[in-house]
Amino acid sequence: MKLFTFFGMIVILLSQLATAQNKVQPTNNNAMSGLIGLTLEGGVTLGLTDYKTNTMNYNGKFSVEYYFPSTGQGNLGGRVFGQRGKITGKDAPVGSGNITNEFATDFDILGGGLIYTLSIGDAVYPWLSVGASNLWFSPQDINSVVLPNGVAGKYTKQMLAYNGDVGVKIFVSKGISFNLMGGIIIGTEDWMDDINGGSGNDLLITANAGVSYYFGRETDTDGDGVSNADDACPGTQAGVKVDEFGCPLDADKDGVPDYLDKCANTPKEAKVDKNGCPLDSDGDLVPDYLDKCQNTPSAAKVDANGCPLDTDGDGVPDYLDKCTSTPKGAKVDANGCPMDSDGDGVADYLDKCPNTPAKVEVDKDGCPIEKEVEIVVIEQEVKTVVLSGDANFEFGKANLLQSAHADLNALATTMVANPSYKWEVAGHTDGVGSASYNKELSRQRAQSVVTYLVSKGVNTSNLKIVGYGKDSPIASNDTVEGRAMNRRVEVKLLSKN
Repeated sequence: MKLFTFFGMIVILLSQLATAQNKVQPTNNNAMSGLIGLTLEGGVTLGLTDYKTNTMNYNGKFSVEYYFPSTGQGNLGGRVFGQRGKITGKDAPVGSGNITNEFATDFDILGGGLIYTLSIGDAVYPWLSVGASNLWFSPQDINSVVLPNGVAGKYTKQMLAYNGDVGVKIFVSKGISFNLMGGIIIGTEDWMDDINGGSGNDLLITANAGVSYYFGRETDTDGDGVSNADDACPGTQAGVKVDEFGCPLDADKDGVPDYLDKCANTPKEAKVDKNGCPLDSDGDLVPDYLDKCQNTPSAAKVDANGCPLDTDGDGVPDYLDKCTSTPKGAKVDANGCPMDSDGDGVADYLDKCPNTPAKVEVDKDGCPIEKEVEIVVIEQEVKTVVLSGDANFEFGKANLLQSAHADLNALATTMVANPSYKWEVAGHTDGVGSASYNKELSRQRAQSVVTYLVSKGVNTSNLKIVGYGKDSPIASNDTVEGRAMNRRVEVKLLSKN
């Protein structure tokens, strides 16, 4: 009766401890954390005594366990237990005195200790327990007669014992487990068989099976409707909606729970900030997951794709474009302004004479302004017109440039007005290159001038074509300036009839 009273008090004590612990906020998700377990076991006992033959007998065990709050895989707890059983043996050792050949000792144990469980899955929990106990025993023969040394009062029939158990708990439901265990009980005295002899004290080996019932599992410290044992996110704020695992809902799966998410419908692929809103790295108000131009400068206006606006479509964004109204087809420079390749002040898209030489005065179309050239022939004087080869011909070619037209038009007017005059059109080059090449190039350039003059009405019979090549320089070929002067076409008046 006293034994059951003791265990009742232990159960009440552990219940109060579990309640107090829950109020302290056990932030845990270990399945055993904060639980109280009541266990009943039964099995066999084998006593290792001074008798030659020890036989199996029975035992029954009752224990109460409390598991401390834990968030880890392992869980430590406290344990109290009571055990009752019997050990038997026969073949008393020779020289043991006046004793029975067979004995049967009843024993009772009351003790406590620590228990450690390890979770290796949702249902399987190996465990280990160590502790100490008080062991009461009564050695008798098979007729229940107290043995001689006991009668003589040579021992007190109780002693301190050390207990060790190892086993596994297999949960068959949320609050019930099936248990298998083996244990050892080591006494501090050697009188359990009424004999004090041999090389060591008597000890007992047990093998039991049983069942445990647990309560306290449904503790929900954060009040989110998910018990601590199943709560993967303990400490959730009050009022926050959670999923089956006790974690705050995140409807758009962006990693920011709904109660903190200011942009609740973020697309799946979008990266978000701490508020759950899509990132906008360049600050152009187009989120990164839609932004096709993610490094736009802060001052630039952008389109729906996050790319800088280009109002005139010239390929230069507005924030860099210094000429924002360029016509559609016009080629532009890095500043978005129309190209002016010849630098005459008329943009290429308007320039009808795109290769005008530098410093030549042009009209609105980019063409040289024609000026009348009057050739005055004085008696006994020969008048010569010199056309620069660099300004009036393509480089290394005989093709006339439009820049030559003004001078040639004026010359043609004089030639037509004086149909009896004879003229020499002579081509000249600098001293660079072979003689044959230069002579041919000079003749071809003279021919181009003649062809143009004839197109303006000049009689071809009045024109003599000569190619001097590099034979008649007017300046030194050792300088850039001299070579430029030597590259020329001269139109010389030969005679008046």
